Amino acid sequence: MKAAKKLMKVLVTTRLPEEGLKILSSSGVCDVCTWDLGASMPREELLKGVQGAHGVLCLLTDKIDSEVMDAAGPNLKVISTLSVGYDHLDLNEIKKRGIRVGYTPDVLTDATAELTVALLLATARRLPEAMTEVKNGGWGSWSLFWMCGYGLSGSTVGVIGLGRIGMAIARRLMPFGVKRLLYSGRTEKADAAELNGEFVPLDTLVSESDFVVVSCSLTPETHGLCDKAFFSKMKKTGIFINSSRGAVVNQDDLYQALKSGQIAAAGLDVTTPEPLPTDHPLLTLKNCVVLPHIGSANYSTRGTMATLAARNLLGGLQGTEMPSELKV
Repeated sequence: MKAAKKLMKVLVTTRLPEEGLKILSSSGVCDVCTWDLGASMPREELLKGVQGAHGVLCLLTDKIDSEVMDAAGPNLKVISTLSVGYDHLDLNEIKKRGIRVGYTPDVLTDATAELTVALLLATARRLPEAMTEVKNGGWGSWSLFWMCGYGLSGSTVGVIGLGRIGMAIARRLMPFGVKRLLYSGRTEKADAAELNGEFVPLDTLVSESDFVVVSCSLTPETHGLCDKAFFSKMKKTGIFINSSRGAVVNQDDLYQALKSGQIAAAGLDVTTPEPLPTDHPLLTLKNCVVLPHIGSANYSTRGTMATLAARNLLGGLQGTEMPSELKV
């Protein structure tokens, strides 16, 4: 009698959308262990749960380093992250151990771009502040300059990092009547020509833009990029938007720039740390809109991300092609 094939252990560090879970549970190759007791798995539970795992499906909030890989042991073949970013993964250690990595680019591009535009509009037109005034009885008789903000029509928009998401943001902003699109980054982008985008040095972008949108990857070069010197070059009427990574911004310097009136306002969907402590100075400012990292938070996008992450995981487990493999 033929022995039953032993299933490979898979650790999923969050409650996965049904689309992804169904792919894993019906595959016939893995035994799925899922963390169901909260949004993300506590570190101590991760170190226990990963023991003996052949594969891990994780979140951006899960730091996958040598300690986790040591805890998993020699069986670990694949790490599939439910994110486009991968700065939470120790890629040097992963490469040393010959572990494959899957991630979820492209599928969250539209959702993140939509959210970035919404954040920009909410910040520039002071929507959260206006809602607070309505709720607190601040809405009195009509006044000429009350709740005035800044519009996109005739403006100059600067995008730092015109990759997939940066380009999607730019495409959505241009129909508002934006006059000039500036962008900076490592290389000139051919796609920018369709929007008459101008490839300029960072200092030019920062000093000439009415809206500065950060959409770059977190690298050693971009870590702390938006600091005191950066904000000092912005227009006093400038609006700063970040939907990339929190660590791109020096938040102490941003706070001072906002409080002193060096810049007009800021909108953040990413912070350091996450979640941002409720007593953080940025949360005391009316001209700072902070969202809880919800760039990809719509139902269809999260389902698509889960599907891709599950397929990446199975490809890694079976030694076959992964739909979206990160080459390390």
